[in-house]
Amino acid sequence: MLLKMKYFAVGLVLVSLLLSSCGNYNKIVKSTDVEYKYKKAIEYYDDGEYIKAGTLLKDLVTIFRGTNRADKVYFYYAKCMIAQNDYLMAKHYFNSLVKEFPMSELAEESYFMVGYCSYLMSPKARLDQQVTTEAIDALQLYVNLYPYNDRVDEANRLIDEMNNKLVYKSYLSAKLYYDFGNYKASVIALSNSLNKYPDSKYREELKFMLLESKFNLAVGSVFDKRDERLSSALDEYFSFVDEFPDSKHKKEADRFYKVTSQMLNYKENAETNIN
Repeated sequence: MLLKMKYFAVGLVLVSLLLSSCGNYNKIVKSTDVEYKYKKAIEYYDDGEYIKAGTLLKDLVTIFRGTNRADKVYFYYAKCMIAQNDYLMAKHYFNSLVKEFPMSELAEESYFMVGYCSYLMSPKARLDQQVTTEAIDALQLYVNLYPYNDRVDEANRLIDEMNNKLVYKSYLSAKLYYDFGNYKASVIALSNSLNKYPDSKYREELKFMLLESKFNLAVGSVFDKRDERLSSALDEYFSFVDEFPDSKHKKEADRFYKVTSQMLNYKENAETNIN
C-alpha cells in the first residue's frame, strides 16, 4: 500500500512538472518580449528541443526581417527545420541568409547547407533529378567559394554521389527504350547517354545495347533504309569489340556481325548478278 502511494506521489510530481513546463512554454509563445523569446528559442535549440525552438523562431523571422540579426534567426530556424525533416523550408532560409547577408559569419556554413538540403531531397534515380542537379550546383559553388574549408572533402564526396546518380538515371532512361524494343529511340537515347557520360561505369553495357539496338533496327528496316542501318550496325560492332575485346557479350556481338555481313554481301552479290 505504501509502495503504491509512493508511485502515485511521484506520478503527481511528474504531471505537475509537465503541466508547469507546458504552461511556461505557452507564456513564452504568447510573450511580446522578442528578446526574451529569442533567448528562450536558442536555449530550446541548444537543448535539442527543435519543435519548440522552431515555433518561437518562426514568429521571430518576420519581426527580425530587415534587421542586422535576421541572419541568426534565419540560420537557427533553418536548422530546426532540418531536424524536423522539412528540408525545403530549411533550404529557403539558408538561401535567404546568403542572399541578404553574404558577409555574415554564418554565410559559409549556410552555402554548404543550401546544397546539403537539396542533397537530402534528392529522389531515387528513376525519378526526375532536377533537385539532384541543384544539389551539385550549390555544393560546387560552396567548394569554389571556400576551397580550403574543412567541409570541402564532404562536399566533393556528395557531389560525386550525386553525379553517379545522374549517370545511373541516364543509364536507366536509355535502357527503358531498349527494354521496350523501341530500337529507334533506344539508339538515340543510348548514344546521348554515352556522349554525355563517356566515362560511365555502365559504358560496356550501354555500348552493347547500342550495338544490339542498331542491329535489330537494321534487320527490321524498310528496304530503302536497310543498307545504311546495316553499315551503322557494322561500324558499331567494330567499335564495341575494339574497346571491349574480352566482353561477356563478345559471342552475341559476333553473331550480329555475321548476320549483318551476310545481309550486306547478299545484296552486293544480287546487284552484281543483275548487272
